Amino acid sequence: MEAHQSPETTPDGHFVVIGGRRWRATDPSIPEEIAARLRRHLMSARRAVRSATTAGDATAEKAARARVHQAKVALGERGTPWWDQPEDERRRRWEQGLARLDSETQS
Repeated sequence: MEAHQSPETTPDGHFVVIGGRRWRATDPSIPEEIAARLRRHLMSARRAVRSATTAGDATAEKAARARVHQAKVALGERGTPWWDQPEDERRRRWEQGLARLDSETQS
């Protein structure tokens, strides 16, 4: 898959297929601006995981992995499947996740 191409999705839209493996898709109800902010948090946290593991800092690695998890949950890629949640619960999930991630980066 080239960088500019969207990944293949399952017919129901619940999963993307990358390298023959299924991964839960991001919740399509998240407004694009919010989803982009959550992806920036996710990428930042992944970079922090890499830095912490390279430095051998187990405490920083644990904190960074927790941020990755928070971002993935807010995006709907972990936790209760977004297609099983009512609309208000889906909105609350990404709003609260973004608020927590934003507050962590400001501290």
